[in-house]
Amino acid sequence: MRTPEALLQQYFGHREFRSGQKQAIDAILQGRDVLAIMPTGAGKSVCYQISAMLLPGLTIVISPLISLMKDQVESLCANGVAAGALNSSNDETENAVLRRACMEGRLKLLYISPEKLIAEANYLLRDMHISLFAIDEAHCISQWGHDFRPEYAQMGFIREMFPNIPVIALTATADKITREDIVRQLHLRQPKIFI
Repeated sequence: MRTPEALLQQYFGHREFRSGQKQAIDAILQGRDVLAIMPTGAGKSVCYQISAMLLPGLTIVISPLISLMKDQVESLCANGVAAGALNSSNDETENAVLRRACMEGRLKLLYISPEKLIAEANYLLRDMHISLFAIDEAHCISQWGHDFRPEYAQMGFIREMFPNIPVIALTATADKITREDIVRQLHLRQPKIFI
């Protein structure tokens, strides 16, 4: 049986989780919403990447930076995890191949920008088996966050379209007002909060 600990060692080369990681993964696997505030370099992405490997369907990762998506996808693919990034730096053929892979269940993680997610939502997402939404750099959602992006503020539609799919929101920095705003904007339901 694949455990979070076994996957952590196999894919990431670590013997034990850092503070908050295992608890966040456990909450996701129980179908709970999560808000994780962890410093840069503390392994926020491990929380949704390991969850993605343990869940049956696809994990959609909403990320604001194409360079960050590219690095994460390359790293995952190099370690044998099926991942891709649907974004404006791809040509239309690449994006078509990725869409098909998602619909056929051949990917575990799909990275996508909030703008692309909004554009694709009505016809792409309904044809996929989605198990988790991960919203990286979640402070971008809040008007109180230092990096506010209007498209991020629209991510609450995920809860309306997919009421039963858990959401994990992750960021390195969010004060109390920003945390409350993230929970409200995303319509997180009694989220487990790890700081």
